[in-house]
Amino acid sequence: MYTLLKNKTDRVANEVVRFTRELVRTPSVSLGEKKIAEIIERKMKELEYDRVFRDEWGNVIGVVYGQNLSPAVILNSHMDTVDIKNNKKWHQDPFGAHIIDNKLYGLGASDCKSGLAAQVYAGAILKHSLLPLKGTLVMAATVAEKNGRSIGLRALVEHSLPSLEIAPSFAILGETTNLDLYYGHDGWVEMNILVEGEQPFHVEDVANGIYKDLEETRSQQCQGHAESFRVLPPSYEDTMGRRRANIQFSRKINQEQSYKDLMFHVKKNASMIAENFGSVAVKVDVKQENQKLYTGKTVVAKSIVNAWSTEPYHPLIERSRQVLAAAGCAVTPKKWQLNRLEMGTAGSALVNKFNIPTVGYGPGQLDMAHAVNECVEVPNIPRAVYGTAAVVHGLIGYPVFGWTSDEI
Repeated sequence: MYTLLKNKTDRVANEVVRFTRELVRTPSVSLGEKKIAEIIERKMKELEYDRVFRDEWGNVIGVVYGQNLSPAVILNSHMDTVDIKNNKKWHQDPFGAHIIDNKLYGLGASDCKSGLAAQVYAGAILKHSLLPLKGTLVMAATVAEKNGRSIGLRALVEHSLPSLEIAPSFAILGETTNLDLYYGHDGWVEMNILVEGEQPFHVEDVANGIYKDLEETRSQQCQGHAESFRVLPPSYEDTMGRRRANIQFSRKINQEQSYKDLMFHVKKNASMIAENFGSVAVKVDVKQENQKLYTGKTVVAKSIVNAWSTEPYHPLIERSRQVLAAAGCAVTPKKWQLNRLEMGTAGSALVNKFNIPTVGYGPGQLDMAHAVNECVEVPNIPRAVYGTAAVVHGLIGYPVFGWTSDEI
């Protein structure tokens, strides 16, 4: 079986690299994924998925049916990228998709257009290998991942898959793992601390006091590492005769921490600072904002990504390790060590909200995510195709002991 999948992967290796380059050349900043969605939809139809469509949120969904709808595996990668803050820092054109020293450069090359391309082709080679599937494969290229907030993924699981009568059993993310098996990461939350009152000087005194207190806490706890704890100076506005200050505050949260407990402590400390100013009110909320998808649909996105983890000895991880080892792909299970605030994956929603066991397996490298001169090792892309196809068959395929590639 593995020889069959390996041979089929070898035959499409150049093709999947070309497809990755096409994706990298196509700008797809979050909420602007229309063009890349059209390319992916066309490619999945060309590769003869059993069903291909775009839902009303703009996700592109391809289905390969087995004998039954269940068990079902979701292959998920996001189509969107972060925006470029400074083109001049790039040594290469961010949309050039140039290959230099066997590395493909460009915005999204690692995070995670190479993973997306690999998953699209993994589904295709399973479809054309004639290896029997007892369950269903769903390839989902989703919109508005937006640093782990997973707007498109949530709509996919809540609405689009139920319309197909598909209930996911497992999920595999094409995120940056350098071909290792990842099973969780810390989360983050962004809060707004609102200070409001009629006396401008009182409001400013309270807001500055809260900001100073948070800055001192950040310095003590994080030793100056702003990417695990960030607080911005107060901004002010006057509305209907009242002065309002807004302090934006972000920090990482792990699985032992509750964002609600964090909110409680922030509100408690802020209220203590304001208690000497009876006319000043303090409110703490998770930041949220309206997001308009490229389809025109508007949704509300909260700035919170909860920490998540699939149990290291969960059958999904054990089976994936066994299959990859049998396929000659050595992997090390580990967690993502996210080095910046406002990074995340759809695993948070898949595991915490929908209770779907999830792992990450992709060709990109974590240190390249959101980085200047982002790149991916070209040989990793077809390797990810092969490994992903093997894992999917190991999860939802029928055993083919004794078969050879000549007999299929």
